[in-house]
Amino acid sequence: MPFRFEVLATDPTGARLGRLETPHGVIDTPAFMPVGTLGTVKGLTQESLEALGAQIILANTYHLYLRPGAELIRELGGLHKFMSWPHPIITDSGGYQVFSLADLRKVTDDGVTFRSHIDGSGHFLSPERAIEIELALGSDIIMVLDECIESSSSEDRAASAAARTLAWAGRSLDYFSKHGDAQRQMMFGIVQGGAHAHLRRKSASDLVALDFPGYAIGGLAVGEPHNVTCKITEQVTSLLPAEKPRYLMGVGRPKQIADYVARGVDMMDCVLPTRSARHACLFTWHGRILIKNACYAKDPRPIDPECLCPACRRYSRAYLRHLFLSNEILGATLATLHNVYFYLDIMAEIRKSIRFGNLAGFCSDLQARLENNVPESSTESNR
Repeated sequence: MPFRFEVLATDPTGARLGRLETPHGVIDTPAFMPVGTLGTVKGLTQESLEALGAQIILANTYHLYLRPGAELIRELGGLHKFMSWPHPIITDSGGYQVFSLADLRKVTDDGVTFRSHIDGSGHFLSPERAIEIELALGSDIIMVLDECIESSSSEDRAASAAARTLAWAGRSLDYFSKHGDAQRQMMFGIVQGGAHAHLRRKSASDLVALDFPGYAIGGLAVGEPHNVTCKITEQVTSLLPAEKPRYLMGVGRPKQIADYVARGVDMMDCVLPTRSARHACLFTWHGRILIKNACYAKDPRPIDPECLCPACRRYSRAYLRHLFLSNEILGATLATLHNVYFYLDIMAEIRKSIRFGNLAGFCSDLQARLENNVPESSTESNR
């Protein structure tokens, strides 16, 4: 079968080592998915991503729909061919982006009316239209349209959004059954419910009854405390089918990744490694480095002596600082290379620890290294 998910090993924490087969390649799970919103992971070529070991990237339906347009991408052979990435691609439905427009959108049971952030033009996105766009893009894993809400939303507001998300999920499945191809694309339902545990449990149970090929957990890590995110994630994953992949959307910080994996998450994505890199923030096994700091002006060491990424194998901290202070594009490119490699490296070590049944030990060691060995640049000054 084109799509096949298999759990290969389970850690005492509940973490799963798995393998997700897709028409465009295999994804070893748990997996971190670099974010390529507009069909590009900012600052990196596709060749670089392959060399770093990325097996799947995330692109965004909302942004690609507005520019260059889903039909143009379809005409040019689909997103894989358009961006010259022959490996798996997952597309978000664009729900988060639409709902973040605030004053530029109106939500009803039918869908969302919104104005483009690019030129102010009016658009309407229904659950069916979102799937239609994702069919045109041809991504391997597609997400249903969901209603995202603020983490501080009231119980009534969260219940309403979860109910609407469930209704939209049913409509998405119906549209896909008539127009999609389960041999080419795999659809995930999205659990919502805000920070209210009973709403999350109901949302998960209702979605499982619809029998999606995979499930995502949305609307977390958006302001609530980390322990709350972990608690809700664990409650939700306990209700999801063990034989299907689980995706926690929009997470997380380096020291948090293993916490989510320990709660049964198989896939995750986050803009943090690439966005931080463009702002001269580098993640290492000994804490983060703010490379513009004066203490690195004469530092001949690599970003991270333990790292084997192209940036660390060749360039010094002093040179990287010079690039950023000179506004040279290469600075952001090298920083992005390093940060993406670091995230992928963490995930590789997590998979290794699960195989040996020692994720708890890895988590403790990682937390200690990141929290207790902060480098001398932790003052965050930019002298």
